[in-house]
Amino acid sequence: MKYLLVFAMLLGRLSAQTYEPNWDSLDKRPTPQWYIEARFGIFIHWGVYSVPSYAPVIPGKLAYSEWYWHQMTEGRDNPKANAVETGTWAFHQKTFGASYPYQSFAPQFKAELFDPQHWADVLAGSGAKYVVLTSKHHDGFALWPSKEASADWGQPWNAVEIGPKRDLMSDLSEAVRAKGVRMGYYYSLYEWYNPLWLRDKSLYTREHMFPQFKDMVTHYKPDIIFSDGEWEQTSAEWHSPELLAWLFNDSPVKDVVVVNDRWGSETRHKHGGYWTTEYTSGMSDMSHPWEENRGIGFSFGYNRAEQLKDYHTGRELIIMLVDTVSRGGNLLLDIGPAADGTIPVVMEERLHEIGSWLKVNGDAIYGTKPWKSTRQWSAGDVPKANYSGEFNSDYDVSKLASKPESGKAGIEAFYTTKGNDLFAILPRWPNGTLTLKDVEGAKSVTLLGSATALKFKNAGSALTIQLPDLPEDLRQQSAWVLKISR
Repeated sequence: MKYLLVFAMLLGRLSAQTYEPNWDSLDKRPTPQWYIEARFGIFIHWGVYSVPSYAPVIPGKLAYSEWYWHQMTEGRDNPKANAVETGTWAFHQKTFGASYPYQSFAPQFKAELFDPQHWADVLAGSGAKYVVLTSKHHDGFALWPSKEASADWGQPWNAVEIGPKRDLMSDLSEAVRAKGVRMGYYYSLYEWYNPLWLRDKSLYTREHMFPQFKDMVTHYKPDIIFSDGEWEQTSAEWHSPELLAWLFNDSPVKDVVVVNDRWGSETRHKHGGYWTTEYTSGMSDMSHPWEENRGIGFSFGYNRAEQLKDYHTGRELIIMLVDTVSRGGNLLLDIGPAADGTIPVVMEERLHEIGSWLKVNGDAIYGTKPWKSTRQWSAGDVPKANYSGEFNSDYDVSKLASKPESGKAGIEAFYTTKGNDLFAILPRWPNGTLTLKDVEGAKSVTLLGSATALKFKNAGSALTIQLPDLPEDLRQQSAWVLKISR
């Protein structure tokens, strides 16, 4: 028996897929199923930039507070700086002084109120199945004891040596995983002002990025890696295929890790485990896993300049999640904690609202696939939507799901499916009856959150459902789910 077991283990190793360091080979690796079924994750942008926590709020423009260092520098040095950059530099001069360097914010990033157990409660309570923490953003500051960070910057530049004086990644990862939620990390390939990067990009890639990336993977074992900052070089110059071949063949997470498409200036929507979109509608192409990532407001990092009106409501975020999943995507929703380690209350409240909805209706989200139709429109002119952008496109699905203006169509139902069940997710509760077109062969209809079977009638290619009066506990929901078993 012992020899058979050893033989089976050896056979398994021999038959395991080996990936070559080229895209033809790497693109054959299937995206792990856990990610496709998870559907909802939480992004966390937290670092030195959380100290100034500022970006100008300008109508029609996204302004990321985590880009503070770059924006203040461009506003100071670039005669062609845009309004966000000049606004950031003006704020910096007024608040901290023109001679105050960004690096001086690091000792103030203390995280003195950081409670990883509370964070884990909030994150798990949101209904998210995975969390992605910024291990290192473009400023190069690492949230774990990265020796490369401090060595190449020539000063303490990680959270263990300066600021919090603790391994933030380890503390949060342990707490999150204890809740049964998967843990992953955002990792920026490049760093704006790293001295080695500015002097020799090839040397930086080989002696800073490669060993730092492998250290992060080996010690923290991410389930997902959100790479970024790829646009500065091609994937060949980053040697990304070589790095990913190591990740998929030899790393401790080779069988479970999921990666995105940001590995070189030419790779988005072409190479990687899933495609990324950012502050857009997401995608309509369902042939490859994809994910929309965005903040609750206009920034990923916490921006003190944002007001309540700049944040999406709980209903808007729930409709956004439903819309994304109905088209086969995942939603990675970002929060930006404060420098003291607290999650802004408005963000915590939004996550609680989403989690409360998912406790009742998660069956229509987790593990589902798109149906033959992603939605049903009411009578009227159907609005056109752009589903092709990668970054910052005008799309507000909550308006499309609200009561339409005269002559215009509105979304009556979003669809998802799982096994023999079809889920019709209603953004507005109709009184009396609801007719779903092209839905055949229903055997039972129930309202999630209620044990009462609903009366219905199959009539050709339409299903007419007699809707009940909503019970008190379901009346205030942002959307309602009809489960149709066929």
